[in-house]
Amino acid sequence: MAQMRRRAGLRWLGVGGLTLVAVACSGDDGTSSSSSEAGAGGGVQGLGGSNGPAGGGAGAPSGGRTASGGSSEGGEAGNAAPASGGAAGSGASALGGAAGSAAPGQGGAVGDAGAAGAGTPPSGGEAGSGGTAGGGGSAGATAGSGGSLVGGSAGLGGGGEGGAATLALTNSVTDHGITWTFDAEYPVGQFVTGDYYVLCPVTVESITPAPGGGRNGSVLNIPPSQTETGFDDRTEGDRYTASLSASLPISMVPGDSLASSISMAEPGTVENWLREGDGEYSSSPVASVSVLTCLEQAPPADAFRPSYADTTNRIYRLSDVNRALLPQLAPPSAVATDTLEMYADRLIRPWVDNLFYAFDAQVDTMAMYGREMGRVAGIASLLLMLDLPPEQQDVQERLLVGTVQHGIDLWGLVRAGYEGWYAHGGHGSGRKWPIIFAGLLFGDTEMSEPSITYPEVRFGEDMHTAFTSDLPYGPAYNGATVVYTGHMGVWQGEPVSDDPAWGPYEHLSPDQWLDPIGENYRRCCTSIAWVGQALAARLMNAQSNWDHDAFFAYVDRWMDPTGDDAYTQEIYDLTGLDYRAAWQRQGQAWDDFVNEMWATYR
Repeated sequence: MAQMRRRAGLRWLGVGGLTLVAVACSGDDGTSSSSSEAGAGGGVQGLGGSNGPAGGGAGAPSGGRTASGGSSEGGEAGNAAPASGGAAGSGASALGGAAGSAAPGQGGAVGDAGAAGAGTPPSGGEAGSGGTAGGGGSAGATAGSGGSLVGGSAGLGGGGEGGAATLALTNSVTDHGITWTFDAEYPVGQFVTGDYYVLCPVTVESITPAPGGGRNGSVLNIPPSQTETGFDDRTEGDRYTASLSASLPISMVPGDSLASSISMAEPGTVENWLREGDGEYSSSPVASVSVLTCLEQAPPADAFRPSYADTTNRIYRLSDVNRALLPQLAPPSAVATDTLEMYADRLIRPWVDNLFYAFDAQVDTMAMYGREMGRVAGIASLLLMLDLPPEQQDVQERLLVGTVQHGIDLWGLVRAGYEGWYAHGGHGSGRKWPIIFAGLLFGDTEMSEPSITYPEVRFGEDMHTAFTSDLPYGPAYNGATVVYTGHMGVWQGEPVSDDPAWGPYEHLSPDQWLDPIGENYRRCCTSIAWVGQALAARLMNAQSNWDHDAFFAYVDRWMDPTGDDAYTQEIYDLTGLDYRAAWQRQGQAWDDFVNEMWATYR
């Protein structure tokens, strides 16, 4: 028989060494929702879905599209422009390609829903130590040594959207290989993503893996800075700031978010996600990050995690997502469940994305380059617009949760004062659409119109595209009315770079180009990754939310191959620069799935 005790008006249940509590949560209007009493065998409500490291690797895109080159502060990290006629790597299918099999977990720390050891390869992954519950179910809670909470791999909505949260009273909690140990027992719960929160104030006395020696760093409240990180002192470009790395013990008050990292044993040993087989390895020394959020009171059971950059603890809810805005489109071809799971498993994890050039991007979970960020943003949102078979809808729902959470995190950075993701080759792509997408689904006008709400925030897609009528250079050499504005683009009608070779060039004859870098990146690393985002925004009638018509006009131009045969031949004849290879040509997206969706719905 569970023994009941009372504390601060909450009902606590002692179950198998772990204490659970069912709480009444405040709604948006400040009223309390009713809470059902947890039974002795009720266990901890599973909210997060299976969110271990991704099982299954993405097939390499057809054509390879590889480019050699190391990373540097001002250059493209591992994505330097291909030389003329650059070699294309061997390619397998893009979407729905062969997936790596998931290896069973070895247990790991109690509560670990998929331990991510240093340098864990993204393909394959490890199964979590917690049991799996069916959709809508909840995993039974167990306690191991240290009293860590185990959320298991429960399906989303275990307690019903908007219902009461179920908390555990515990002195430590483990998430994806990170264990936070407190100075006493505190109420702990999970957001709908599976990320943990603790009711506080609280003191974190220890973290495993232990921080020290410039490794496994934790940052209390990610700053809206493009140039600082506190995770690992091996970060390139002199970006590591030791003062950002929190020292134990760490006191947390409501509004705080503690982002704790697992360092790579050796950077550069895991192939970049979505570039497998092309020899691209990130120099980031950070394998993964987990986020612990400090709240004053328990949120509703369907709450998303507040952005890691949002010290106001702004709560969004799954029950407020307007799914009616998502078209229910027939898939042009069957979508592999492994593909859905790959995107869902990665996006439901935190993507800490403030440091520019991805110098500390989380290797086990994130895309490593803006081109791939743009590909993911387009593919994930398009997958959510499909009318999939019933057996795929649970993982599609988990993909929805992760995609929306990604938008919330990026929006939190913007609201905190982040300058944006500016044009620099492919680096600045893929962040605007996730914010708009989430804002549309929440009916949050400010969030759904980021460039109107914060007109000074920069996004790569917008800085790279312009109508010729809005520039002082006259018509494009090839007759286009909308152009790519060069390697660093334009801002408010003016080139950003002091080097004219990195600004607008399409008004010039190719033999007058100061440098081919603009055309190199137009064809290798930007346009080809924007197609899915543009199509998804059109399908949701979000062009006005995007607030940059030139982007959509440019993508339409890119997807029209008319005249590109003659133009690439003329470039070759005039300069010797060879853009005639199939992978460099207009009229295509990088991913086959996006090409199919464009052909069917645009």
